[in-house]
Amino acid sequence: MTPHPVLLVDDDEAFASVLARALERRGQPCRHAADAASALRQAREPLSGIVLDLKLGADNGLALIEPLRALQPDVPILLLTGYASIATAVEAIKRGATDYRPKPVSADDVLRALFGPEDGNEGEDELPTPADGPLHPKRLEWEHLQRVLAEHDGNVSSAARALGLHRRSLQRKLAKKPLPERASGE
Repeated sequence: MTPHPVLLVDDDEAFASVLARALERRGQPCRHAADAASALRQAREPLSGIVLDLKLGADNGLALIEPLRALQPDVPILLLTGYASIATAVEAIKRGATDYRPKPVSADDVLRALFGPEDGNEGEDELPTPADGPLHPKRLEWEHLQRVLAEHDGNVSSAARALGLHRRSLQRKLAKKPLPERASGE
């Protein structure tokens, strides 16, 4: 018997196609949805897991977690993003995501995040080791901006007012890729 498919919800067709092929090579069938409406339609069918992108064009993956959870209460939901931050990770888990991972991510990482390790024995050596060194100041700023933006439900104008910034200035700061979480040994 074939397991139920994993639903990949991502507006990046190339990324979704590559990930789907990699998962299918590992025996996990997949379906793809490029937007929120398609994801909610497909989530009415049995699934074994959901992989959800944070940014879905005009849609927000965070806002999609709760409706997906309502349709699939026992299915693991993994939120992926190219713009990882502590604030969005916390918000994703609060809304019902099972796990949260930054992109790029391998098919094996996706399977482990959704279904746990293959042998069912996740030992202490599986835990990530914390990096040494302080957070880079630009990373701290980026994390703070993401937290304030999340507090204002993604409303850039409202977040900019709360931060005392012009809306365009905040948009420019948010468009930049975040630095790694830890400063390299300089």
